Amino acid sequence: MGQLHSSQMSLELELIQDDDRWKRVENIDFICANIARTLSSKLSYSQPVQAAVLLTDDTRLFELNAQFRNQQKATNVLSFPSGDNEPDPDTGNIYLGDIAISFDTVSKEAEEANKPLKNHLMHMFVHGVLHLSGYDHETDQEADEMEQLETEILKEFGVPDPYEAS
Repeated sequence: MGQLHSSQMSLELELIQDDDRWKRVENIDFICANIARTLSSKLSYSQPVQAAVLLTDDTRLFELNAQFRNQQKATNVLSFPSGDNEPDPDTGNIYLGDIAISFDTVSKEAEEANKPLKNHLMHMFVHGVLHLSGYDHETDQEADEMEQLETEILKEFGVPDPYEAS
């Protein structure tokens, strides 16, 4: 789908859709670009960074989860940090890594929680980028910090707190 960036952003994204059902989310390119700008300002990257986001399905997430996490199930989002801190010689950007998001699981979760698909996708997108940026939720303190930042970022887009019970 191409890269989403502007001269004011320090986070560049390559958005790849291999499941046409994601087209149900109107203006998905615009949404992701706006979230990238907001993440850039909140996370204050010290130099330009980039990441790839694969919008796919449960079959692909199952395969990735089995291959890289030894878990035999699909999931909503997976993040694969590159661990590379050296800038790309061509772009000068540091490659943060890859994110994969499943339409099947995200749409099912959104429906079960009575949330718009767009809002849940935005949450998964923010969640994935935060993982690439070093955030985690292995401990209660880490989870609290990550959830607070997710909620703060999503609030700027009018998305209610994803962790608040409805």
